[in-house]
Order: sequence, then structure tokens, then C-alpha cells
Amino acid sequence: MKLRRKWEEKFFHGLSAVVTLVIVLVLVDLIWSIIAKGASSLSWEVVSNSPKSAFYFGGEGEGGGFLNAIAGSFYLAISAVVVSFVVSLPVALFLNIYLLKYPKLLTACRFFLDVLWGIPSIVYGAFGYLILMYLGYRNSLGAGIITVATLISPIMIRAMDEVLKTIPIGLQEASYALGSTKTETAYKVFFRQAFPGLATAVLLAFGRGIGDAASVLFTAGFTDLVPHKLSDPAATLPLFIYYQLQSPNEDLQNLAYAASIVLTMIILITSLTARFLKPKKY
Repeated sequence: MKLRRKWEEKFFHGLSAVVTLVIVLVLVDLIWSIIAKGASSLSWEVVSNSPKSAFYFGGEGEGGGFLNAIAGSFYLAISAVVVSFVVSLPVALFLNIYLLKYPKLLTACRFFLDVLWGIPSIVYGAFGYLILMYLGYRNSLGAGIITVATLISPIMIRAMDEVLKTIPIGLQEASYALGSTKTETAYKVFFRQAFPGLATAVLLAFGRGIGDAASVLFTAGFTDLVPHKLSDPAATLPLFIYYQLQSPNEDLQNLAYAASIVLTMIILITSLTARFLKPKKY
């Protein structure tokens, strides 16, 4: 019996090592592929300039870069994170302070948030597009912000929820014993104690928002210009990559890989920052 368990342990240990190695190799191959194809096209000129003409849907264009996509991505992702944060923080605090007395309802809320988290982003994009059609609005930066905020809100809420769950119940009881209300406990005690973890949740949501293409495909539109107001259409890096790779022009395809490098670096920096902002352990 002991020999069998020993071999089972060795088998699953080896299987885990093989799977981990495969994942690492796939990641390295992915990064190497986009660097090999896009590094030659990546320069300060393409990062700091917008396209000069018809630079997507396979257009030949007259040179330029993808500043419009970089600016649009940051405008959209940062604004969506702000909107989502305003909604997510009160919800996460409500779950961990007001609903503790109702465990079944709390479990149900977390379950539905997990379901919303797992819905494909293209569904959010289609939903946003239907709302636009119903209201009679066109594709715009504002529509993309609302759609992406809807997409990342369940992610942010559940990430914040997991952080707030680690705060000892004794801290909450001590706050009540000193005469604090539930609202004061939520924003003056829980928020301060969980701030590093909440910042991590925000960064994770930002990384998801800036890298998603499906949710903005039908809502944000696309343009060669940097958006200046919410009613303007907005280009994003994922959509820029998608459109450029459809072009038969090899130079435009390489430019898409250059944009992939920029997007990968943004998400990598965001992920590393989130790792450094670790929640407190109690």
C-alpha cells in the first residue's frame, strides 16, 4: 500500500512538472514569436505617432504608428476601472459587513458574481451593442467604457471580496465596540486594512480591461485619431492588432506584432505591480 502511494505521488509530481514545463515553453514561444516578428517594426516613431491614413482593414496607409490605439486603450481601460471601482468597492464591503448574518444569501451573491465573471467577453460586447441600438447611439469611447466596466466589475468585486474575507472578524467587533457604525467600519477600518489587496484587484481588472478585444469590438468602434471626447470612436491595441493582421501587407502585419509587444509589456508591468502589492496576512 505504501509503495503504491509512493508511486502515485511520484507520478502526479512528474505530471505536474511536465504540465508546468509545457506552459512555460508555450509562454516563451509566444513571447519570442511576437518579438521576432515585431521588434524590427517597433520604434519611437510608431509609438508616438498616429496613422496618417486608412491604416486598418488592410489599408496600405502612408506610414505613421499606433498612438491612437495606445491612447484609446488607456483612456478606455482607466476610465472603465474608475467606473467599476466606484461600483465594486461598496458591493464588496456590503458583502463582507452587511450580509455576514445571511450566509445563504451571501453564498448566492458570490455564486452569481462567479457566473458573471465566467461569461465570455463577446457576450458583454453584444449586450452593449444591443443597448446602443436601443438608445440610438453610435460606437464611441463612452460606450466602450461602460461595456468594459460591466465586464470587469464582477472580477473586481470578487477579487476585493477575497481580500476582505481575510480581515479577522475580531477587528470588526472591536470597531463596533468602540461605537463605530457599519459604514464607518467599512470605509475607515476595512478599506484601510485591505488597501494593498484592493489595489491588486484594481490592477488585475485593469489588465483584463486593456487586453480585451471582444467587448469593445461592437461598442468602441475604431478610428485613426486619438479620441478627445466620450462621443468619439476609439481605437484600442487589441482591435488594432486584429485589423492589422487581416492585411495582406507584411509591413502592416509586422506593425501588429509591434503593437502586441507594447500590449504585452503593459500587461506584464501591471501584473508585476499587482504581485508586489500583496494583501496583508493576519
